[in-house]
Amino acid sequence: MREIDFSQLNQQAKMFAGFEGADEHVLEQAHALLVGHLDQVTEAFYAELGQIDETGPFLEGRLESLKATHRRWLEKIFTGPYDEDFAAYMHKVGVVHVQVRLPERFMASGIGLISKHLIPVLAEACREDIAKLGVLMKAVNAVTTYCLIIMQVSYREHELDRFMDVTGISEALYNNLSAAYRQKNGVPAE
Repeated sequence: MREIDFSQLNQQAKMFAGFEGADEHVLEQAHALLVGHLDQVTEAFYAELGQIDETGPFLEGRLESLKATHRRWLEKIFTGPYDEDFAAYMHKVGVVHVQVRLPERFMASGIGLISKHLIPVLAEACREDIAKLGVLMKAVNAVTTYCLIIMQVSYREHELDRFMDVTGISEALYNNLSAAYRQKNGVPAE
């Protein structure tokens, strides 16, 4: 596995997700408002996953443990700090999903399901203040997208490792070929 610059990954994921400093502050303030509802969101998330046949093998015999881990993850996305250690943690979450061979599309759709079950909680918590709801929904969308971007890096690394293993090419050769391709086609380095 390649060395990852989590500071750079953190900043890049924030930029692509539109996750700004103001969002971090909003999420930290919203934690007290939402903490009592995170179990409900986790239960709804796993109830819905349980209705999808393809998810059965990933849930079987592990449901309570997965719920506890998911609940802690939800708590963490509302408390930060959203720094390079947070990025390393999110990357590790992605690695775990790769290790259990969870299809990448499940991770992306999982973020959608979390939003599906979190949005009504946000709407109820902010029913008296629509402007606050908009700011909070923007922050939640930004942080979940930020997390997804980081977690998906694990999948890309895994695919690259498999490619190099199957082809027998070294990482140095791959990097040289990638650089030549980028230069030839005017593609900036990541």
